[in-house]
Amino acid sequence: MDETDQALIAALRRDGRASLSELAARLGLARATVRARMERLMARGEIQGFTVVTRGDLTAMPVRGLMMIGIEGRGADRVVARLSGLPEVQAVHSTNGRWDLIAEIGTRTLEEFDRVLAMIRKLDGVTASETSLMLATRRAGRR
Repeated sequence: MDETDQALIAALRRDGRASLSELAARLGLARATVRARMERLMARGEIQGFTVVTRGDLTAMPVRGLMMIGIEGRGADRVVARLSGLPEVQAVHSTNGRWDLIAEIGTRTLEEFDRVLAMIRKLDGVTASETSLMLATRRAGRR
C-alpha cells in the first residue's frame, strides 16, 4: 500500500459516503484512478467493508468501556466463548503484554455495567482485570 492508498483510506475514514468525484478532487487524482485503487484495495482485503455508526448505536448503550482481562493457563478459548455469549460484550480482542484479552462492553446504565464486570470476574479462568470507561469518542481523521 503506497502513500496514495493511505491517503484514500484516510479520506474514506473522514467521510465514508464521499463520492468518487469528491475523493478524486480531495486527493488530486482522476476519478477512474480512485475507482481502480478502491477496487484493488477491496480485492486485496485492505478494505474489508463499509459501515455506518448511527446516533442510536451510541445512545442504546451509552455506558461503554474496555475491560482488560488476565487468563489463567490455557483457558482463553473457554473465556472468549463465554464472553462472546454476553449481549453486553460487543467485541473481544486477544492482545499481548500484561493482559490476555480486551472486552468492549456497552450497557444502558452504570449499574448494568457493574453487573457485567462482576459476572466476567467470576468466570472460571479469569485471574485479574482492569476496566476503563470510555468518556468520549473521536473518530480517526475527524476534526
